[in-house]
Amino acid sequence: MVEPASGAEPADAAGDAAEVLDRPLPEGVRRRVVALVSDAFGGLTVADLPAQLRQYARFTPTRRAKFAGNAMAAAVETDPVFRSRVAEKLREAQAELAGALESGAPPAAADPLDVAAAAYVLRPVGWVKLVAAAGEEAQRADAERVGEETRRELDRLREELAQVRDLQRSGGEQVRAELDEARKEAESLQRKLRSALSDVKRGEAALRKVNAEIDGIRGDAAARVAAAESETRRLKSRLAEVETSLETSRRATREGRSIEDMRLRLLLDTVLDAAAGLRRELALPPVSTRPADTVEAVEPGRMTPKDIAARALSETDPALLDQLLALPQAHLVVDGYNVTKTGYPTMPLEKQRLRLLGGLSMLAAQTGAEMTCVFDGAELAAPVLLAPPRGVRVLFSKAGVTADELIRQLVRAEPPGRPVVVVSTDREVADGVAKAGARPVASALLLKRLSRVS
Repeated sequence: MVEPASGAEPADAAGDAAEVLDRPLPEGVRRRVVALVSDAFGGLTVADLPAQLRQYARFTPTRRAKFAGNAMAAAVETDPVFRSRVAEKLREAQAELAGALESGAPPAAADPLDVAAAAYVLRPVGWVKLVAAAGEEAQRADAERVGEETRRELDRLREELAQVRDLQRSGGEQVRAELDEARKEAESLQRKLRSALSDVKRGEAALRKVNAEIDGIRGDAAARVAAAESETRRLKSRLAEVETSLETSRRATREGRSIEDMRLRLLLDTVLDAAAGLRRELALPPVSTRPADTVEAVEPGRMTPKDIAARALSETDPALLDQLLALPQAHLVVDGYNVTKTGYPTMPLEKQRLRLLGGLSMLAAQTGAEMTCVFDGAELAAPVLLAPPRGVRVLFSKAGVTADELIRQLVRAEPPGRPVVVVSTDREVADGVAKAGARPVASALLLKRLSRVS
């Protein structure tokens, strides 16, 4: 713990006993006192501090002055021991000012607030006068500052008043001119208003005339509608009579035909029963052969897609596709995006689909073959709104199912022996459908055939 200087305690005690501040500490002096105490905290231990100030020991001087200002001011006022420790730190930090105060000759050039705050902490002889004098000096400085501000504000207001008066003098004539112009404009508007009212009256008269004509037309139309309704009722009644007469004649015709039909059926049953009896009597065997079966010849075998592959045609010759689609009940399955991205990959997907489906529609009209075009639904951000062209079935794969798998499902769904042709350049798709009995062809073959269609 830092001990006070020799003679400090008695001097403080004597000063406290002899001099007492009979007025509140001036605000400026109080702030300087709090700042001195906050700076002295750094040289004191926690044990040297009063109990109410120990919680602020780790604060910075600025935060300490902000949050513990009242508590520090109260401790300096009521705790002589704490004040003597702060005074000792003040003597160390400002030895010249402290020595001048204790010698009774404060420096004339020093700030009165600093002098009063140091005197309040050190409590030399006459400290109360120093504090009171600092307070009076601060009040006088504030009063002078307020007076100077008041004078400046008064000068500003006088200048503004002079400007307003100048504006009033210069603006009077302008206001009168504007008033005259406004009067002339009001008179013009009144004339226009009277003219508009006259036009409105003429319009109202014309409107009344038109309404009267409309009422007459409505009456005429109502009479015509009534006459038309009456004629319609008459025609409906006549139509009902005609329909009744027609139904009567149809019923009579049906009854006559039913009698004739009954006689013909009876005669036919008689002939059939007689023929059956004759077959039984003659014991004739059923006929299992036909005359053409007796002629010796070589019967042609039935063609399949694999038989056509054996012909002397190139795999890229469009005639090969024509021969395949000419087979009875042929079904063409197209891997849509595989074809479009082979033929026109730079186009947007929507235009790719429309171009391919348009070509397939014309091909279906030419060949009569069943056609199914499969697109991968995983590439779509939303369901496609598409009207399939005539003769072409359009399918999109479901979520989690690729277009390749959907094509294989279509091939497996066909009965064995039906000619199924799959258009895809994907080797995995081609091998899979070939195992299922379909005939794979390249996308380029279909593109060449479609270019010939267009």
